[in-house]
Amino acid sequence: MLRLTSFIHIFRRSMSSSTVNAGLYRNAPVQNVKAVHDFRSDTVTKPTAEMLNVMMTADVGDDVFDEDPTINALQDRIADMAGHEAALFCPTATMTNQIAVRTHLTAPPYTVLCDHRAHIFNYEAAGISFHCGAGLVPVQPAPGQTHLTASVIEKHLVLDDDVHHAPTRVVCLENTLHGMIVPLENIKEITALAHKHDLKTHLDGARIWNACVATGISLKEYCSHFDSISMCFSKGLGAPVGSVLVGSKPFIKKAKHFRKMYGGGWRQAGILAAAGLYALDHHLPLLTTDHQNAQYLAQTLLDLNLGFSLLHPVETNMVWLNAPVPADILAEVLAKEGIRVFGGSGTEMRLVFHHQITREAVDKFVRVLKQFFEK
Repeated sequence: MLRLTSFIHIFRRSMSSSTVNAGLYRNAPVQNVKAVHDFRSDTVTKPTAEMLNVMMTADVGDDVFDEDPTINALQDRIADMAGHEAALFCPTATMTNQIAVRTHLTAPPYTVLCDHRAHIFNYEAAGISFHCGAGLVPVQPAPGQTHLTASVIEKHLVLDDDVHHAPTRVVCLENTLHGMIVPLENIKEITALAHKHDLKTHLDGARIWNACVATGISLKEYCSHFDSISMCFSKGLGAPVGSVLVGSKPFIKKAKHFRKMYGGGWRQAGILAAAGLYALDHHLPLLTTDHQNAQYLAQTLLDLNLGFSLLHPVETNMVWLNAPVPADILAEVLAKEGIRVFGGSGTEMRLVFHHQITREAVDKFVRVLKQFFEK
């Protein structure tokens, strides 16, 4: 218990410090102002005192030996919620995505289909190609369409045995995407097409919780159409670390093998799983407020006629804006008032809401911009 208490003490100290990661996005301006309100991402949340207390008192064991009771409890709970046989707790959603695709792929050559905006294509350091030796085929929606459809996917499937080709083996979807919810009907049609051709399906459900809350569609319904699903706890749910992969028992057994190979075989990580369990009980119900605050900010800015326009519909916890001036300028203005946003030389801005962004923070955000444009 002494060693665990020391860890939590160090963890508390690290969470209370404010550091600026200038390298996270190349165009983000460096600020020396301590942030009070952080709109950069829902990954920036800090554990609450209640969550830290749950972590401190968690029952732990060696997870490589399947002996951490808190991790086992989280895995069992998520598998049940998702309607799948088993689950595997990992450090990150990138790892659960990478492990899932690697586990599905057997004998090369092969390719993986995904949306051209997908995280696995743009933000996982070409991991699919590196870890799996697989080609990644990014697909664009049909003209005038926001999301992928089965008819578009079908045109990109490689199903023959021509020696010049690398057959399609996995179809990956992502829900939500840019804060927008992929319609369940699209999911049903695409996964049905894939399964018709004996292809595996994977869902990057980093923010699937937001989709469930916004639509009222259960996690089990969404997950029933996929062979594997990755669900993140360190985004909207506000846990410090963790993602869970679900699938069949044989799939998860093999996935655990790859998790170990990738260096993800952790030991007494129940302190982190405890945060995930706490988040399910206490932070998941707060997502509705995040969505409401996002819609409130978007509508308020539009009503003020300051020159902002929406790049995407506000369906969950993200607001994508086209600003009247470069984002770098607004990032500097907001930072002086303790508000963090990503900058950039362009005018595109992404604002992400989480349980530590209050309505008062939104009002302050709007007030600062209104004062700036009225000068």
